[in-house]
Amino acid sequence: MNIPLQKFALALCLAAGAAASPAATITIACGSTSNELEVCKKHADAWARRTGNEVKTFSPPANPTEALALYRQLLGARSTDVDIILIDAVWPGVLKDHLLDLKAYTKGAENEHYPAIIQNNTVNGRLVGMPWYVDAGLLYYRKDLLAKHGLSVPLTWAELGAGAKKIQAAERAAGVKDFHGFVFQAKAYEGLTCNALEWVASWGGGTIVEPDGTISINNAGAAGALNMAAGWIGSIAPIGVLNYGEEDTRGVFQNGQALYMRNWPYAWALLNAPDSPVNGKVGVAALPRGEGAGAKSAATLGGWQLAVNRYSPNAEAAVDLLLYMTGPVVQKDRAIKGSFNPTRPALYGDADIARANPFMANLREVFANAVARPSTVTGLKYPSVSQSFWDATHDVLSKEAQGEDATRRLEGKLRLIRRGQW
Repeated sequence: MNIPLQKFALALCLAAGAAASPAATITIACGSTSNELEVCKKHADAWARRTGNEVKTFSPPANPTEALALYRQLLGARSTDVDIILIDAVWPGVLKDHLLDLKAYTKGAENEHYPAIIQNNTVNGRLVGMPWYVDAGLLYYRKDLLAKHGLSVPLTWAELGAGAKKIQAAERAAGVKDFHGFVFQAKAYEGLTCNALEWVASWGGGTIVEPDGTISINNAGAAGALNMAAGWIGSIAPIGVLNYGEEDTRGVFQNGQALYMRNWPYAWALLNAPDSPVNGKVGVAALPRGEGAGAKSAATLGGWQLAVNRYSPNAEAAVDLLLYMTGPVVQKDRAIKGSFNPTRPALYGDADIARANPFMANLREVFANAVARPSTVTGLKYPSVSQSFWDATHDVLSKEAQGEDATRRLEGKLRLIRRGQW
C-alpha cells in the first residue's frame, strides 16, 4: 500500500511526539517537620524514578488551621499548584467538593486500611482521601526522672499534677532552672481543640457536639476539666505554653526541660534520634483519666490522609503516586523511620515496626478507642465549632474566664452556629 510522502512524514512526526511526550510533574504536600519531609521525599523520588515522572514537594503550614485556610483559598480558586494535598481527619467534609473521587482508581486498595478511617474519608459515597497515618494523643514521660524520684507513671490527671509539681521543684533546686512539670499544645488553634477534647472526655464531659447533633459542652465535667487545666498554667506548665504548638512542645521536652509532654506519635522517632538529649530516657503511655462519673483515659483521634486536587491536570499520575505513598512498603518505612502509625492493620504484626516503636503494639487499644472530633455531624460548620471551642478553652487557660461561664457561653454560640440543623 502506497502512502503519500507528506502523510508518511506527518505520521512519523506524530509517532515521535507521542514517544517523547513530556512526563507528568506532580507536586505533593508532604508535611511540615524535617523528618516527615525527608521520608516523604525519599519515597516520592523512588516513585518518580520508577515511572519516569517528576515530583516536587510542598510544605504546608505546620499549624493545621493555617494549612486549611491555605487549601481552601487554593482550591476555591481552582488552583493546580498542588496535585496531592495532605488533609487532616476532620477536613473531608470541608473540602469534599474540591477533591477527586478515588473509588474509580483504587481497585479495592481501600479495603486494606482500617474501615473506620475509610468511612471517615467517604463523603456522600465519594472516597476523597486515602489514609496515610493514624494519630492519637499520647503521654510522653521521662522514665529516668520518675525512677530517680520514686514515682510511677500517672493514671489520673491528679497524679500527673502532683508528680509534676514534686519533680519540677526538685529539678529546679538541683540547678535546672527552666525545668517544667508538663508541656502541651495550648495555642489557640486546632491543636488546642484536640488537647481540650481529651481533658473534657476524660472527665465524662462528652465530645462538644454528640453524634446525634446534641450540643453537650455545657456540663459540670467539661467545666471541671477546663478549670483543672487552667490550674496548670504558671504552676507545672510555663505561661508560654499558651503559645505552644506541637513542635514548640517537643523542643522543650527534647531539650530535657520537662517531665511530661502530651504529643502525637511522630515525636517518638525524633526524641530517640542519636543526637537527642533525651534519647533512651523517654517512655510513652495512655493519657491520664479525669475525675467523677464517666472518668476515663481519652485520646483525640487524629491522622492525615492524601487526597488529589480535583483540578489537577495530571490526575491519573497523581492517583498512582498517592496509592504508592499509602501502600504497605511506604507505610512500614514511615513507621520505622518516623514513628507514623500505619493505617493498615496487617502492619501492626510486623516485627520491625514493633522493634522500632514498642508503644504501637502496647498502646494499640488507645488508637482503636480514640475519641473523634465532631466533624462528621457538624460538616461544613466544623471549623467554626472548633474555633469557638478552642477560643473558649484559651480564655479559661488565660484566666479570663471560669470553666462554668465559658462552657455556658460556648453552648449559646454553638446554637447560633447550628441555626436549626447541622
